[in-house]
Amino acid sequence: MILRKRLITILIIALCAGGVYAAGHFGLSIRQTEDVETEEESVFGHRETLYLWYTDEALTDYLSSVVVAYSEYQDEVRVVPVYTAGREYLETVNQASLHTEEVPDLYIVSNDSLEKAYLAGLASEVRMPEGELPMEQWFPETAVRSVTYKDRQIAYPFYYETSCFLYNLTYLEDWARAQIEAQQEEAEESPEQEEDGQASETGAEEDSQDQVEDGNLAEVSGQTVAERVEQALPATIDDIRTFADVYDAPEQVEAVFKWDVSDIFYNYFFVGDAIDVGGANGDRADSIHIYNEDAIKCLRVYQDLNQFFSIDTKEISYDSVLQDFMDGKIVYTVATSDALSKIEAAKTEGDFVYEYGVSMLPDVSEDLQSASLSVTQCVVVNGYSVKKEMANDFAVYLTKYASEMLFARTGKLPASEAGDTYADADRAAFWQEYQYSIPMPKLVETSNFWVELEIAFARIWEGEDANNALKTLSEKIMAQVTGGEYTEQYIDVPEEIPEEYIDEEVPEEETSDGN
Repeated sequence: MILRKRLITILIIALCAGGVYAAGHFGLSIRQTEDVETEEESVFGHRETLYLWYTDEALTDYLSSVVVAYSEYQDEVRVVPVYTAGREYLETVNQASLHTEEVPDLYIVSNDSLEKAYLAGLASEVRMPEGELPMEQWFPETAVRSVTYKDRQIAYPFYYETSCFLYNLTYLEDWARAQIEAQQEEAEESPEQEEDGQASETGAEEDSQDQVEDGNLAEVSGQTVAERVEQALPATIDDIRTFADVYDAPEQVEAVFKWDVSDIFYNYFFVGDAIDVGGANGDRADSIHIYNEDAIKCLRVYQDLNQFFSIDTKEISYDSVLQDFMDGKIVYTVATSDALSKIEAAKTEGDFVYEYGVSMLPDVSEDLQSASLSVTQCVVVNGYSVKKEMANDFAVYLTKYASEMLFARTGKLPASEAGDTYADADRAAFWQEYQYSIPMPKLVETSNFWVELEIAFARIWEGEDANNALKTLSEKIMAQVTGGEYTEQYIDVPEEIPEEYIDEEVPEEETSDGN
């Protein structure tokens, strides 16, 4: 690989050039025409060809620009991006690898499919080229864990998705300003008096009174408001409930906290730190711990929220929640990184008139931590490719050097701390959340775990006993993994009664004898 600075310079020039080469040259379907192939030959001449498959059409223009930049210095290789739609993506990759001459040398896939890909021979172990830093020094631990299988790195992390806490900053600033002003006014209305009860007025007090009359007392510095907002951001779910109790919401606000309770991706943080599916790298069938005391407690906290923030699972969706947030109907929600681009687009169109902020998700309680789920899209070098070394070099280029412009061109967050992507505070919050997130496990045996967990969450939200629901889920998953019936030993976790519901009066039967 050549010097990093030269690579970045070439890439930026190509990306800024935009559509120098139309997507018709590179965003090809599987059924490419001979005319297109002939035209590409005339542009690139005789070069070794690598085929890069992907399924997200939003990457088309970006990948087209990247391969142009790559060809500027690598004159022996051309890369052809191939957009491939379809549900059975890995099967299509497998069929193309076995039955066509245009073998997908590289392809982009989510990390949860890596075990299946590796066992099918569709993923090979990768190594950073000579002179490059090890993967662990370029990508965060979460990203490295997401592409590690049986102690082998079998892909390169490209970009990721996880969930964060999204809030209406305008509402919080207004609330903070009102709180501070109220405190100042209260202090002015209750001046300290002499012990003899006689009020004394000094020149300083006269100045203070003048400020009140001028309205200057109500002015609060931006720094003070910012500090109060920072303090108001919830550290736990209980903090959200406490805020909802005291918040004097504007008329248009319909809910203080609302999120898509029907989708496990936005619910997972409640139990993410309490359960284990596959160990650190998500590849160990002997490391599955779903049914435990902490997980039961976490799910009970989740269930209690239905009494506090009544949300109908049959009427809710992520898109509707995000739209409600942009309409100013929600103060807090849980969102994925796509919200950043959607909100900015709405601001440009004048459809979002507020300021907003992003922070890490709150913990379940002071004793129970949270952890979100993350999915990392990876670049895999196909085990059936006869050009693995060339494919590996391009994979490094794509995920390490080209990722600096990824968000600007696609709205996707790179799995490396590339360029100034994370100089923005909201993107930085997602980056921080990603580093503490739980990568989607790779185990084939637990591939239906997410559907079953989502069902369990729905039942618990509607009132089913959290202990029994989690026990049933664990027994079902463990039966799949072990290949036989599996019974969990019941864990007796007493229900915790909130202090406000505890009757402190002495029962009548204890006082009937007069004692």
